[in-house]
Amino acid sequence: MEIEVNTCFDLFMEQFPTLSPEAKKFTRSFLTIQSYKKKEFLYLNGEVQEEIAYICQGLLRKFYVNEKGNEIITGFSREKEYATDYPSFLRQKPSKYSLQFLEPSVVVKMPYKKLQEAYNKHKANEMYGRLAAERVLTRETDRVESLLFASAEERYLNFLDKNEDIINRISLSHLASYLGIERQSLSRIRSKLAKRK
Repeated sequence: MEIEVNTCFDLFMEQFPTLSPEAKKFTRSFLTIQSYKKKEFLYLNGEVQEEIAYICQGLLRKFYVNEKGNEIITGFSREKEYATDYPSFLRQKPSKYSLQFLEPSVVVKMPYKKLQEAYNKHKANEMYGRLAAERVLTRETDRVESLLFASAEERYLNFLDKNEDIINRISLSHLASYLGIERQSLSRIRSKLAKRK
């Protein structure tokens, strides 16, 4: 069932409890809502991301295609998270990633130029922008560090611990790609862990 437009706006604005009424009104004025079908793209590799998206309902994957033509998933975004290639968004440069919805989704979109205007007009907006950026970049850094420092089994267990709400919403192939292992290896890890229970 698709979320109501006003509910989506309210969900987004809940992130900014200390914004003044004037700042909230200005922020609300440039937000738009868009619905997507499963397999539709928010952005494609090579495009400039002119808007950042906040997911009210749904799930997407962020991926790139390597030199062998394989899709490598670098992240998932679900409800109450931002869907973005943030460095590309900040620089307004073409992204190397594609963002594709894995289920029907509804997002709030904020244009880059209006966001900069909001930062300049209301200092509290700037603080919230920084907090959002920290959440996005911390999530991406965590994945890179897990690939560098954790075993495949540790990466899987860590993913389960932090993403229990989406584990049944993504395919094994997508999960294996995100974890940086072959699907067969993931199946073996799951079987081994199931025997321990």
